[in-house]
Amino acid sequence: MNQFPILWLFFGLKGRISRVAFLLGGLMMTVVTFFVLYRMSAAEEAGQGFEFWNSVLGVVVIVSLWCQAALAAKRLHDIGRPGLFAVAMFVPLINFIAFIALCVIPGERGPNKYGAATNAPN
Repeated sequence: MNQFPILWLFFGLKGRISRVAFLLGGLMMTVVTFFVLYRMSAAEEAGQGFEFWNSVLGVVVIVSLWCQAALAAKRLHDIGRPGLFAVAMFVPLINFIAFIALCVIPGERGPNKYGAATNAPN
């Protein structure tokens, strides 16, 4: 995955990412999901293509859940916590609070046990 940093960012579970990378990655996944919802709504009004966009939404939601967990795990690594705490991203209401907290809490300076540098795959 070192050849494709975007794949590492959204799908890798090892390494560390900064607050900005976490926020932008999370916002990107939200924009993609809302775009598919918009297309699904437009298809329903037009009376065609609703089933297609409904299927796309199912895939996007599953991929988005993985991506959010991967982003959270790497962000947790940056603050010196195990990625297992990313499970909180699947609990309604707590996920919003966890997202805000991970956007605000600064990472550890210098190397830690999860990686030598922020925003770089191990």
